[in-house]
Amino acid sequence: MSYKTIVRSLRTLSYVGSYKKIRSRPYKFYYAAIVGTGFIAYTQLKNNKAEMKEIMQLKNYMAEPITPLAQLEQNPDDMKTQMELLIMRIQAEFCRALEKEEDQAWEDEKTADDYDFDKDLFLPSPESKFKVDRWTRKEGGGGITCVLQDGRVFEKAGVNISVVSGTLPPAAVQQMRSRGKNLQSSELPFFAAGVSAVIHPRNPMVPTVHFNYRYFEVRDKDGVQWWFGGGTDLTPYYLNEDDAIHFHLTLKDACDAHDPTYYPKFKKWCDDYFTIPHRGERRGIGGIFFDDIDFPSKEKVFEFITSCAESVVPSYIPIVQKHKDDAYGYHERQWQLLRRGRYVEFNLVYDRGTKFGLHTPEARYESILMSLPLNAKWEYMHEPKQNSPEEKLMRVLKEPRDWLNIEKGKRTVG
Repeated sequence: MSYKTIVRSLRTLSYVGSYKKIRSRPYKFYYAAIVGTGFIAYTQLKNNKAEMKEIMQLKNYMAEPITPLAQLEQNPDDMKTQMELLIMRIQAEFCRALEKEEDQAWEDEKTADDYDFDKDLFLPSPESKFKVDRWTRKEGGGGITCVLQDGRVFEKAGVNISVVSGTLPPAAVQQMRSRGKNLQSSELPFFAAGVSAVIHPRNPMVPTVHFNYRYFEVRDKDGVQWWFGGGTDLTPYYLNEDDAIHFHLTLKDACDAHDPTYYPKFKKWCDDYFTIPHRGERRGIGGIFFDDIDFPSKEKVFEFITSCAESVVPSYIPIVQKHKDDAYGYHERQWQLLRRGRYVEFNLVYDRGTKFGLHTPEARYESILMSLPLNAKWEYMHEPKQNSPEEKLMRVLKEPRDWLNIEKGKRTVG
């Protein structure tokens, strides 16, 4: 029984939810899981189709996979299959985590004791759930768009997956060439799969979060070129340094499990990418960002992508829970709307993913523009007052900070 088979077996446990339960138990359960892996590995080697049917628990996803189930079952080791299963799982886990915060907010609002009624009666409570929109495109593939609007905690939350294929138009090919891709033809067959989310909270003390993880394949006369990209970044309206450290440390842990050079490199890439040049400021306080990653191997990069995607919930949800009930007033709300205006400027003017989506044939604009907030504001020549909380944030947006003192540590060692 090979090491890869054991690892794949543990990953299977994670897909079906069993391993998630094991992780919360005492360490002795880990040993039982590892021993049990032998039987699961044998079963996998004996019958791949049975393994795939076990992995694809449709009830755990937000909708049915885009690729037909028979095709997924027949190609369990294909990276296209693995990526589609990953993004469907991440989408579902993140949506459920956000819905849980909404449910808790309504439960905390009023208890049965606060009402003057017979306790034997049923007391309904408002619910904010994701609207699930599964769509397909004629050229190939489709996606699942999940949007929650007008919630108590989240004013707008969008979590998309897309699994699309077809032929890249010249504009998209040119965009890839500008990034150094050696593509021989002007129109090329492609496959792309990714998950993307943008969460705009109602309370200005809760930051906006964005993440995107994706996989590309392009076929030209020299064969198939593939690469991964993605990242997670935080956009606060009011700076809380403890939150920033927690967020960056969680992402660093995910990176360090694969390569200790990843976090500082991808953190700088994030600061540089999410820049609004005409404002001279960053969109937020960063995180990690990378693109065109095709080394050291397809399997290793996929494992790294998986760790990053799984770090989103622990990096963000504790911050939501900490601040969702913080007090705020009209002034803080207006500042939040102004900062959202900056968010719109970056996404529509500079974001590479938005441009690629708009250039793709049969572009689905509702899903592409899902990242835009429900409300935003632009005010002519606005300047925050000196020494105000708003100016404190702006200083960080103009000069990104080393939140984990990594560069200072390097200087000390040197």
